[in-house]
Amino acid sequence: MITEQRVRALALSFENAEELPHFEKISFRVKKKIFATLNLKENRATLKLSETDQSIFSLYGDKTTVYPVPNKWGKMGWTQFRLDKIEEAFFYDALVAAYCEVAPKILAEKYLNS
Repeated sequence: MITEQRVRALALSFENAEELPHFEKISFRVKKKIFATLNLKENRATLKLSETDQSIFSLYGDKTTVYPVPNKWGKMGWTQFRLDKIEEAFFYDALVAAYCEVAPKILAEKYLNS
């Protein structure tokens, strides 16, 4: 399980990451591009992943733990993570992938090589 506070701390640990509202959710962005949202009501985070990363991360747990958003957004890599069902280390790995998916190459390289 990962808490709202840990999601925030992890997301904001990336260079140039910022937290901004996004409709009724919280978004985390780099250079104005969203790499994650946090839905407090549903205790869920949604991350922007590549198609390959989405298929790999979706193997975790059962089909209600990590899964593509069930519409056209899911086909673009947006993937939902149930925060009450995942471990922090797993979530952080997915968050790195999401950040690197939207961050400028110069920023992403710092996290891909670590």
